[in-house]
Amino acid sequence: MASVNRWLRPEVYPLFVVVGVAVRIYGFQLVRNIWINSEVRVNKQNKAVGVLDNHSEGEVYVEHGLRKFVRTKTPQMMPSINDFFISPK
Repeated sequence: MASVNRWLRPEVYPLFVVVGVAVRIYGFQLVRNIWINSEVRVNKQNKAVGVLDNHSEGEVYVEHGLRKFVRTKTPQMMPSINDFFISPK
């Protein structure tokens, strides 16, 4: 019981949160690469083919929703604050 009290202090909770988020990001990338990546081949039929010239499959992997969303945005962290300090009144 003493070891449980040592690790479950309130000071350790942020560490658990950060490690949990990192594990979830890793899991998401792992699943995404296995199911969508055009260079990863899991079944025997696709492994036997070797190098595939399937450019449309690679384009679907590279042009994901987040990239399409960010492409139309300005490259600023906080555009409203930047505009407030830059633009004269």
